Amino acid sequence: MSYLGEDIKKLGFGLMRLPKIGDEIDIEQGKKMVDLFMEAGFTYFDTAWVYEGSEEATKKILVERYPRESYQLATKLSAWANCKDRDEAIAQFETSLERTGAGYFDFYLLHNFGGPRSHFYDDFNLWDWAKEKKAEGKVKHIGFSTHSTPEELDKLLTDHPEMEFVQLQINYVDWDDPLIQAGECYRVAEKHNVPVVIMEPVKGGLLAKPPKAVEEVLSVGEPGSTPASWAVRYAADLDNVITVLSGMSSVEQMEDNLATMKDFHGFNDEEKKVIEKAQEAFKKIPIIPCTSCDYCAKACPVGVGISGSFTALNEYTQFGDLESAKDTEDWQVSRRGRKQATECIKCGMCEEACPQKIEIVKELEKVVETLLK
Repeated sequence: MSYLGEDIKKLGFGLMRLPKIGDEIDIEQGKKMVDLFMEAGFTYFDTAWVYEGSEEATKKILVERYPRESYQLATKLSAWANCKDRDEAIAQFETSLERTGAGYFDFYLLHNFGGPRSHFYDDFNLWDWAKEKKAEGKVKHIGFSTHSTPEELDKLLTDHPEMEFVQLQINYVDWDDPLIQAGECYRVAEKHNVPVVIMEPVKGGLLAKPPKAVEEVLSVGEPGSTPASWAVRYAADLDNVITVLSGMSSVEQMEDNLATMKDFHGFNDEEKKVIEKAQEAFKKIPIIPCTSCDYCAKACPVGVGISGSFTALNEYTQFGDLESAKDTEDWQVSRRGRKQATECIKCGMCEEACPQKIEIVKELEKVVETLLK
């Protein structure tokens, strides 16, 4: 497909989860993965200043080994990452150039808008700075990534029409999720005619090992295809998509993705029905019916991150991955400045405010017992 004048196939190599030997990135396996990727005709690579060791590894496994014009490289500026002022923020750009040795970036992103992170980009006037980098030829295309709400995304794209693309979390489980609202965010980007780079198509690997009921639906629909391949194809089937990033960690994962995407031309009607059945199977799993309206949070005198706690517990119920659910709880609660479920004083004011009539105090006790001990 061609977007923004670039010829890009619908599979991108996300370099956040590169293979490791101990604590060090496995450069030799990384080289093999890059070679397989490039030989199959795929060319889009995604890293970030904040991905530890990734930009340096990108130089060794890609930049030093292939002609610069033969691939597209994306990286990101994280203004919220302990930057005291504008100079510290924009210094990340020069650091990224030095680490990668790329000379320029094809796609450059202002990284991870949402909640308390967003204001840094306005405070440091990084919007105008990004346009300057593009005018200088050090960046070909400017955009941003976000895990935030459709409302914030709409405002960002309205206020900054110079942004050429947006990176969004989209997968078949999060499409209708009341917290992530992937489908609504996608529709906002479509409304603004801004193309999308998709991240988390396999939901951080969780959709590679879905619940048994979901896996059975997928295996019946297409015996021999992996659950991960269904997830990647779901994202790639969407219109207005530049590429779908897969954060691959092994040669085996690379081979599976290449087999899935090398000749992918979209879902047929039967395949779409299989995905719909998989989505329905997920919906039948008994989870807390929280819609993340956060009326409970407004009523809570302590400031407990109730909806974020429930998102994490629901993830554990659906996928059974305790460590991933704990990470989600930390991301959705502590990192957003909310109190953990252990701080609940059991006053019941949240339950009075909840339109879903959830027994919130009881469910928060489950969060504590399951995720916080």
